[in-house]
Amino acid sequence: MRPIVTRLRLAASAATLAMLAGCSTLPTAPGSSTACAAGFDAFERDTLYFGRAIPAGGQVSNAQWAAFLDSVVTPVFPKGLTVVDAAGQWRGASGGVVREPSKLVVLLHPRSAEDDAAIARIIDTYRQRFGQEAVLQERQSVCVRF
Repeated sequence: MRPIVTRLRLAASAATLAMLAGCSTLPTAPGSSTACAAGFDAFERDTLYFGRAIPAGGQVSNAQWAAFLDSVVTPVFPKGLTVVDAAGQWRGASGGVVREPSKLVVLLHPRSAEDDAAIARIIDTYRQRFGQEAVLQERQSVCVRF
């Protein structure tokens, strides 16, 4: 009976590895060996999660958000971006769960050191201006066409 269980476990493990191996065909960083399909360009998609609750009290107002977007984000990504309203929650350094209205900013751009530095400045500016503990940045390599 034992050899059958062992063989079943080995078969399940092999099947899992085969499925995971299929994931290696997903788009990778621009410049890598995996290319986008014809008509698509390799880009990065950075999604930035901006919580609007101010730890010292209050909330980033719509006017404050619009001013931040107009003066900090738009000048470095003038070709376009997407802003999404969201309701977020996360556990801060204090250990408590913070629930807050949030803004997600989605940026599609070719990967460059200049854009990476600009995104870091956007995050730092928001954190300093509104006393934020963190701004989440999510990055994925994607294939796009316009």
